[in-house]
Amino acid sequence: MKTVDHFNFENKKALIRVDFNVPLDDQLQVTDTTRIEAAKPTILKILEDGGAAILMSHLGRPKAQEDEFSMKHICSKVSEIIGVEVIYVSNCIGEEAIQAAQNLEMGQILLLENLRYHDEEKKGDIAFAKALSELGDIYVNDAFGTAHRAHASTTIIAQFFPENKCFGNLLSKEIESLDRVLNNSEKPVLAILGGAKVSSKITVIENILDKVDAMIIGGGMAYTFIKAQGGSIGNSICEDDKMPLALDILKKAEEKNVTIHLPIDVLAADDFSEAANTKVIAINEIPDGWQGLDAGPGSVQVFDAVVQKSKTILWNGPLGVFEMAPFAGATIALGNSIAEATKNGAFSLVGGGDSVAAVKQFGFDNKVSYVSTGGGAMLEMLEGKTLPGIAAILE
Repeated sequence: MKTVDHFNFENKKALIRVDFNVPLDDQLQVTDTTRIEAAKPTILKILEDGGAAILMSHLGRPKAQEDEFSMKHICSKVSEIIGVEVIYVSNCIGEEAIQAAQNLEMGQILLLENLRYHDEEKKGDIAFAKALSELGDIYVNDAFGTAHRAHASTTIIAQFFPENKCFGNLLSKEIESLDRVLNNSEKPVLAILGGAKVSSKITVIENILDKVDAMIIGGGMAYTFIKAQGGSIGNSICEDDKMPLALDILKKAEEKNVTIHLPIDVLAADDFSEAANTKVIAINEIPDGWQGLDAGPGSVQVFDAVVQKSKTILWNGPLGVFEMAPFAGATIALGNSIAEATKNGAFSLVGGGDSVAAVKQFGFDNKVSYVSTGGGAMLEMLEGKTLPGIAAILE
């Protein structure tokens, strides 16, 4: 696997695909800088070698070239985080971009305009990829969040750099962390899957059953399993059409000696709101008019014991509706359990939009081994798929 560490960038212009698709507020100020910070080591390595960095990214989902999606709004924040003045150019291809790239001196950083201002980016257009490729000497892909898309800047462009292409620090770390969980893990291996729907995690569950020793299934997904086993779940979220599949997963797990842990109790509410009346109740005895919105204290104890015994932990998805304070308890408790296990030597990987939001919100991001930056890309890797953005560098 070629990374930026295999190259010396002296007098080279590195064309780096970063993932600067960051959230902006109404004043078009960046509200979460995680993705910019994640790209910093790669950019600094190139500059410290004596090279220059040309950054390309998409931002949002522009339909036309709406100003709110312009990269100019994040330029000063990138400068501030990297610690080097960033030059912005109002296109990513064409005369203006070529000129800006040619004028770029070693030690400088150029930020190209939003790639998705051009439809050709998402279409994986070869001419557009070629036009981008002409701006730099070495292609670096450091955008894990878009590695599962065969877009012009993430995949198609790599063919124009047959010898001069590599992974950035962030992307190589993502690959190594996931590989460590899936293929080179210290046992026992535990996967914790939460979130609302079984349907979005089926292929993940099926693919990792061969790689884990235990699995905790929590969040909204759990109710489909409980109802399939004959439990009463009241008004809790459930995918009735996925109940046969849930039973099939339990059967397969048993055949493979994988222990599946479902919540035993829940914090149930009589309304989906922070002001609802709540009570702790067995998960298979939820009365009509009530719905489970968080795992209960009994479940938390069981889960903690499982986590403490594990040497490798993958966490994807919260245990409750953590966005509402009364139903964040089990997710916070799980975060504490994983932090404790990590401190005692376990390797813990957290990924997927909601779990990442939770670990940041509750301050666990520095207490786990690795927090993945790519939701969809991570899920596809867990499903056993080869991501086009990764394959393009390896070819």
